[in-house]
Amino acid sequence: MAADLVIAMPNWPSGQATANILKLAIENEFGLSAEVRELGALNAFNKLESGEVAIHPEAWRPNFDTIIDKFVTKNKTVVLTKHSVAAWQGFCATPAAANADGIKAIEDLNDPAKTKALDTDGDGRGEIWIGSPTWLSTGIEKVRANSYGYAKSIALIETEEEVAMAAVDAAIATDRPMVFWCYAPHHVFKLHDVVRLTEPPHDGSKWKIVAPSDPMWISKSTALGAWDAARFHIAYGAAFAKDHPDIARFLEKVDLSTDEVANMSYALEVERQSPADYAKKWVEAEKARIDGWAKP
Repeated sequence: MAADLVIAMPNWPSGQATANILKLAIENEFGLSAEVRELGALNAFNKLESGEVAIHPEAWRPNFDTIIDKFVTKNKTVVLTKHSVAAWQGFCATPAAANADGIKAIEDLNDPAKTKALDTDGDGRGEIWIGSPTWLSTGIEKVRANSYGYAKSIALIETEEEVAMAAVDAAIATDRPMVFWCYAPHHVFKLHDVVRLTEPPHDGSKWKIVAPSDPMWISKSTALGAWDAARFHIAYGAAFAKDHPDIARFLEKVDLSTDEVANMSYALEVERQSPADYAKKWVEAEKARIDGWAKP
């Protein structure tokens, strides 16, 4: 039997936890059945517009800005909650990379004398992890690598976050240099003493991101300098909100904090809790708060 509504689930830990928390909370408070379905951002927003999906738990800005411009601003078929969680994204280095090899700024990635320390396969080129193949941020990191120039001398590695974080754990444990894409809130900052690479401040005139619907968008785009200040919202379908204004009001009241989001990441990635099990415990512990969200 089909569920009453579908919640998109991203493939990063806090998004997985939040999707399951919203599922249980909506089922408990409104008596509707909800299904959690793993979907990429662009696919999820298309389905939010069509009505096949009701909610996306973490719509990141500026990462999603091209699709937000289409679906939220122009088409007005998707709505972002007013509440957002402050975030950050960029690159991090293990202590060995920062202290022993002097990789402390993104410009250092253009110095082969420094980045040779990041070579793990013996081909003479260092490697850095830039994200999961399905993340919009990963494409933007390719743009940044082209704009800064280090794409010519460093291998850009795309793999799932779980694999990358295991590599970070191993690098820290063995005092090996590693540079990797990182974001906050995230458990890596609670677990390890990593160093954020410094960058020139964000300058919007030096960021021109073409919509990912263009197959040549990476080569046509430029992004020089740090990411703009980041944040993420819950997104929901406008048609869904019209049919279920009570749930839309509920979503507008959800007020997760940066610490809570980091704890979600830690629970799933470090403690190896499943998203469903974590959500069950969280919803039970926060029942009074969730009841408050559901009040008219």
